[in-house]
Amino acid sequence: MTVRPAAGGGRWVSVAPERLRRWVEGFTERHGPIRVSATPESVRLEAEDGAVAECRVPFPPLGEAGDPVAELIAHAGRERTVGVLLVRLGGFAAGVFTGERLIASKVGSRPVHGRSAAGGWSQQRFARRREKQAAEALRAAAEAACQVLVPYEAELEAVVLGGDRRAVGALREDRRLAGVFARETEPFLAVPDPRRSVLESAPGLFRCVRIRLIDP
Repeated sequence: MTVRPAAGGGRWVSVAPERLRRWVEGFTERHGPIRVSATPESVRLEAEDGAVAECRVPFPPLGEAGDPVAELIAHAGRERTVGVLLVRLGGFAAGVFTGERLIASKVGSRPVHGRSAAGGWSQQRFARRREKQAAEALRAAAEAACQVLVPYEAELEAVVLGGDRRAVGALREDRRLAGVFARETEPFLAVPDPRRSVLESAPGLFRCVRIRLIDP
């Protein structure tokens, strides 16, 4: 479970699907009986002492069962086929997961030099070289996405993106990936340079239920 401050108050808590039932039970034990309300995107728990837990539904929408909490637990724990595309200028990783199992992937890197502090013609030549390197790196990332994700396009229930938003945004211009980006879902994964280990750890991030917890 991870915790971080939430904009506008409270804090975000990320809970693995396997621990969600126990987390809700603990919330009730700490704060008293709860009142539950739900939308297709969230389940809200309001406790007797004023504490609130706003649970974001992963891979919405949520079904319309009579018990929103039970439905959320079942929904979050369901095995899905999910595509992951992580891009930074220096590297990329594309993968397809069934549940937590990685069934297809491609990881790579391309050198993109940092900005030069020099001036004049030298700086201009360096900038042109860096621009060329960045373009080559993004083309390599797009090719990896086409090779790994596009063949599974019909099976993908969602695509999770991550890395650097600007770098990912540049790939949206590639028409071959239109179907991949059409399946985009939250959260955007703020991960370091995409390596194999980073890609393999992605289910631990995108499968979690994100809860905004507001204390009484």
